[in-house]
Amino acid sequence: MDQKNYLHRGYEARLKERAKSSQIIAILGPRQAGKTTLAKETFPDHAYFSLEKSDTYEMVCKDIEGFLMRDYNAPGIIIDEFQLEPKILSYLHYIIDEDRFNDNRRPGYFILTGSHNFLMNQYITQSLAGRVHIFQMLPLSLKELSHINLLSPNVNEVIFNGGYADVIQKTETPEIFYDDYIFTYLERDVHQLDKLVDLRTFRKFMGLCALRTGQLLNTHSLANDCKITVKQVDEWLTILEASYLIVLVPPYYQNYGKTLVKSNKLYFCDTGLACHLLGIQSAEDLADHDLVGNLFETLIVSEFYKKFYTLGKNPGYIMNFWRDTEGHELDCLFNYGYGSKNLAPIEIKLNDTVSSDFFKGLHYWCDRAEIEYSKSYLIYGGLENYDTADGHVVSWQNAADVVDFK
Repeated sequence: MDQKNYLHRGYEARLKERAKSSQIIAILGPRQAGKTTLAKETFPDHAYFSLEKSDTYEMVCKDIEGFLMRDYNAPGIIIDEFQLEPKILSYLHYIIDEDRFNDNRRPGYFILTGSHNFLMNQYITQSLAGRVHIFQMLPLSLKELSHINLLSPNVNEVIFNGGYADVIQKTETPEIFYDDYIFTYLERDVHQLDKLVDLRTFRKFMGLCALRTGQLLNTHSLANDCKITVKQVDEWLTILEASYLIVLVPPYYQNYGKTLVKSNKLYFCDTGLACHLLGIQSAEDLADHDLVGNLFETLIVSEFYKKFYTLGKNPGYIMNFWRDTEGHELDCLFNYGYGSKNLAPIEIKLNDTVSSDFFKGLHYWCDRAEIEYSKSYLIYGGLENYDTADGHVVSWQNAADVVDFK
């Protein structure tokens, strides 16, 4: 592989360290996020097999145990898109236990990559609990782009392009890349997860979800607009989550004297994909779009997820939003433990200049939670970082740094 074209991620060191003790490592994430490249670059001497190749798939299915036990004269094997034959996990369970019994542990031997989350976790829960270490990864983060000098100072351009390497490196135009991406996703991933799904309706469903990115999720409204049942909405949202295309951020339930909104908020994991589904043709068109603020918020939330994944943490246990029925809200709230002193309130504003009004929601919440304003964060569309009596002001380019502030 051409080293000069490899875009280094934030996972290599942790992968190598974990491979010293874990026999099985699974790298999970959406298609085209760089899982295979990461695995090959981090473990260059491992033998590589992709189950998307028909001859490899047939060989594996014919004799899974023989495939896994064969001596490939290599320190280990990489099995790409392993969810295509989930029975592999049951055999790995047996092999790992046999290795333990015979005192023949082989740390870092099995490297699995795949793009289905809940399907794999279902089998992992049943077959490999305590035997596999999972790394989750999304497309390139702002920090990663900045480190390789590919981060544009134009936030609308960043939102429009998204984080996939082919678009960032201009090997494909956003239109061609995302057209192909959606086609492949529908034909392979969605069809595998639900063979009865109507792909044309599901494509429409994806577009309707994009219209709701950065907003409260109303499943009844989504069902009516797509002309499907609420049950189908729940099932299809699960598919999108399992494929790492969306995340659903839950509300924070601590009630500070008001009735709370209890719906989740929906966000796309990649703003470029969301823009394509919305029919946005360029970064210039995005500037005047009704959803530009929601897409900016989506960009920041996806950055948080990327940073948590890089650190090996589950953002589902840490990240919330807060809103009451009177309209008071926080865009994001990091919950690092019990008690208000472990909470970090965050407001997200697209504007490139800061107004005192931007802190009203933060102050309202801080007053009721009885924490200092200095523990709050405003992420905005400008490029400067500074502290004020009202709270920390953080540039969108440095949004992920907020994850490290406790």
